[in-house]
Amino acid sequence: QVQLVESGGGLVQAGGSLRLSCAVSGRTFGSSAMGWFRQAPGKEREFVAAIGWSGGGTDYADSVKGRFTISRDNAKNTVYLQMNSLKPEDTAVYYCAATRSFIYRRNPREYDYWGQGTQVTVSS
Repeated sequence: QVQLVESGGGLVQAGGSLRLSCAVSGRTFGSSAMGWFRQAPGKEREFVAAIGWSGGGTDYADSVKGRFTISRDNAKNTVYLQMNSLKPEDTAVYYCAATRSFIYRRNPREYDYWGQGTQVTVSS
């Protein structure tokens, strides 16, 4: 059974930083593209960032480009999201997701496994 466990969320002031981690177990992590998504209250889940199976390819939503960085350590079966220059509009529950594909995607429906989410709150 595949499990994804996020950690690293919390409360931070605007302009601050957080680093989210997602530990994956139960399948060959190194062959899966990974993604981060977020969902704010009353809004749909939206794409944040994604990374290919080898880490060589990445993709970002325009709203986070230049502020967030996605990376992965296949030896540790972990994917990270470094979030800098945080804004109040970044407040949401952040979810880690894995797809059976090597190639990263933006559509959450193309992801097969999801974590439980971690809350990120940015105060103004």
